[in-house]
Amino acid sequence: MEGLSETALGYVAEVFKALAEPRRLKLLNALRDGEKNVSELVRLTETSQANVSKHLALLAQAGLVAREQRGNCVYYKMADPVTYQLCDLVCGHMLRRVLSEQEWRREFAQLDEHARE
Repeated sequence: MEGLSETALGYVAEVFKALAEPRRLKLLNALRDGEKNVSELVRLTETSQANVSKHLALLAQAGLVAREQRGNCVYYKMADPVTYQLCDLVCGHMLRRVLSEQEWRREFAQLDEHARE
């Protein structure tokens, strides 16, 4: 982030804001293996069409997905696959953090058990 202008930082914040909603992350994950139309995304994410459309519009506004109208269907795809690298980095970090926390809790429980003996 070093050297970014206020305008650029604002854009970065908007991207992170768009990624900060679990349903939007679920939609992005559904697009990992290629473009899908809204009906497919509704089925895959088990979310209403209104919610899917609302979240896709926000993701498109943030530049994360691209949309293409084909007849009566609108198809969405990732605008920049690098977004997956970012998500994988964050998710991997969070997984390691959760596993570390679980390990700490197990060790603490064992210490507590030994103290009671």
